[in-house]
Amino acid sequence: MTLAPSPSLATGRDTLAERLARDGVQSRLAAVRSGTITVHERGSVRTLASPATPGALSATLRVHDPRFWVEVATGGALGAAESSARGEWDTDDLTALIRILARDRDVLTNLERGLARLRTPALRALHALRGNSLRGSRRNIAAHYDLGNDFFATFLDRSRMYSCAIWPRPEATLDEAAAHKLDVVCDKIGLRAGHSVLEIGTGWGAFALHAARRGAHVTTTTISVEQARYARDTFTAAGLADHITLLEHDYRDLPALGVTFDRVVSIEMIEAVGYDHLDEYFSVIGRMLAPEGLALVQAITIPDRDETEYRRQVDFIQKHIFPGSALPSLRAMTTASRPPRCGSTRSRTWPRTTRARCASGAPASAAHESKSRAWASTTRSSACGSGTSAIARRGSWNAPWGCCSWCSRGRARARA
Repeated sequence: MTLAPSPSLATGRDTLAERLARDGVQSRLAAVRSGTITVHERGSVRTLASPATPGALSATLRVHDPRFWVEVATGGALGAAESSARGEWDTDDLTALIRILARDRDVLTNLERGLARLRTPALRALHALRGNSLRGSRRNIAAHYDLGNDFFATFLDRSRMYSCAIWPRPEATLDEAAAHKLDVVCDKIGLRAGHSVLEIGTGWGAFALHAARRGAHVTTTTISVEQARYARDTFTAAGLADHITLLEHDYRDLPALGVTFDRVVSIEMIEAVGYDHLDEYFSVIGRMLAPEGLALVQAITIPDRDETEYRRQVDFIQKHIFPGSALPSLRAMTTASRPPRCGSTRSRTWPRTTRARCASGAPASAAHESKSRAWASTTRSSACGSGTSAIARRGSWNAPWGCCSWCSRGRARARA
């Protein structure tokens, strides 16, 4: 993403493209009504939106290179993110800026239209090349999760639960909220001692450990080499290696095991599946359930109303952070999990869990910030490192659809 600075920085005269882009982007941002955005550029200050509501959100946008306006005009949010990674702009409060634009959805949507669609065909072609075939999934997972266990330790809780937490009370710590979330999952599926449990997507082993400590026999699978290494050592250190079987199988290979399970759990793994494979994913879950078994899939979802537009675009996370990823909508999950793939289904939202999670992660994130930034810089993933620490430091805000659970009761002798 490295580009030479705009020539206008040396001449002091903006190019025609920069002037037109600035006018166009600022006119759209001027429609913001949920907060104040103040732009500082070359000694000038302009307030694009200033609502009368007391205590409204505010953010200062500091533009260091006028190419930023061209990037936003021709690339929308993705262009803005890449421009930020190059240091062409920054802000005093990234989370407030994101929240303002998230609340004014029409403004954000308008930034993605017009010239911003010029890059879409090329981005979609790149995303298609990163499809989640058996080989492609391993490559995509390695690109994200195999960045290194030490890196993820800089901003996760002690159990390394890389998913939304559930706060039992407002004053709970991040570690307590992560453990409570695992209790909720276990209680929701009625987990009992002696149950056989299949987990699709091991992560760093937090759920498998939690379920094993409650007396379950857990089989868990991951295709991340780094996660498997860490989880295996963790299971052994906890003295639970005899109660947990760790596999390194793709979920599509699981039916070849020839066994079924009382419970199947998959926590925020479906985002790595992709829309093209949702039917197959739920089919595997249905095939792995014993008669009258119960499955739970917990996901980060996209609102149903945004699914069509979301699938047309390629965002920053898909391009730079997690290739091949896609947030499913509840509608897509409902359709993919219908019989004969699964039995009866029901859903529930866990709203606004990420805000508290990120806020509670602030002390740990701040303590590791210099280390995280240095690590990210050497691995060419500065956007991931700096973005994560910035959001965790200040706290983010999820709308009620942010995280949802999905339960599916296996039918007797159900097979896809």
